[in-house]
Amino acid sequence: MNIVVGVTGGIAAYKAVNVIRGLVLAGHDVHVVATDAALRFVGKPTLEAISRNIVHTDLYEGVAEVRHVAIGQAADLIVIAPATANTIAKLATGLADDLLGNTVLASRAPVVIAPAMHTEMWQHPATVHNIGVLRSRGVTVVGPAVGQLTGADSGPGRLEEPDEIVRAALAVLEPKDLVGRRILVSAGGTREALDPVRYLGNRSSGKQGLALALAAVARGAEVTLVGANLEVQTPASMRVVHVGSTLELAAAVQAAAPDVDVVIMAAAVADYRPESVAEAKIKKEIAGDRLTLELVKNPDILAGLAETRAPGQIIVGFAAETEQDREALLALGRAKIARKGSDLLVLNRVGWTEGFGTDGNTVVVLDRRGDIVMEASGSKQTVADRILDAVVARFA
Repeated sequence: MNIVVGVTGGIAAYKAVNVIRGLVLAGHDVHVVATDAALRFVGKPTLEAISRNIVHTDLYEGVAEVRHVAIGQAADLIVIAPATANTIAKLATGLADDLLGNTVLASRAPVVIAPAMHTEMWQHPATVHNIGVLRSRGVTVVGPAVGQLTGADSGPGRLEEPDEIVRAALAVLEPKDLVGRRILVSAGGTREALDPVRYLGNRSSGKQGLALALAAVARGAEVTLVGANLEVQTPASMRVVHVGSTLELAAAVQAAAPDVDVVIMAAAVADYRPESVAEAKIKKEIAGDRLTLELVKNPDILAGLAETRAPGQIIVGFAAETEQDREALLALGRAKIARKGSDLLVLNRVGWTEGFGTDGNTVVVLDRRGDIVMEASGSKQTVADRILDAVVARFA
């Protein structure tokens, strides 16, 4: 997508760098239009380095190519972050005395703004009115957040966090093909207690599962996220159930599964748990040089969900494997989906430096016959959308 990011003149302009970076990492072509005031807070070379494109600032640049109109005409989405009170007022009244104003007026693309200003300015009747005008025109307003402002001030008016701005902006572009659908997603990694201090676990951060949940919300679904020891912040746009162990995760998903259309088991679930859990910390002075643990097998949650699925319900499993050979990896995946009985299986390679905890992923999606229905590589948000494409295709 061709995304224009407008940067205006507030101290929060430094955060625009991470908004631009997030959009670029999501695979989009990002063009920055900065006001003169914005460049007093963040340098043009920085914006160009992060966006990987020339930054446009002057209304009278590129007159021969009618650049003040062409940038807006070519945009698929316009994001303004930060949007100052002055910029919001201009947008509401249709003023176009700079390149950013011309770009917005010349575009039919959706517009997303992330306001940032002091509390008194945000709550002023003029700003309240202007925000109402923009919302009535279909402009998406992200934030502002409540928190520390410039100096000692604190309150509503703080720029929303860059990750949330990126998520909300990209959600505007999402197809609304999951409206009316209820989706259950599990994410993270389960932990099996050894004693009150230690546990057996894995390195899953929950990033891919959260990306799936966010993408489903953006496409109109009602989402329940069952999160096992998540290392990522969850938004208020979905119901979140926090769990720790595999048995807790099993209970949570089994309770929610009967009422949903799709179950996506992205969590990394422990196959075994300690047969007994020590009531006090295991002391090496008592255990000695060797410690033997007796492990028992955990229930197969995915197979159980597939066996008891409601009519028409779609079950999606995940298989994280360390196998390096592609054909051997596919063979493992085909054997697993045959055992589990899920409708789709997302097969991805993991290792010391890939899969768990990273921002990117590479997956192959198999159907019940073992056929490849989709392959995707890129950011976990991009991969999440491709997985949901495969789910939507099953509905069709």
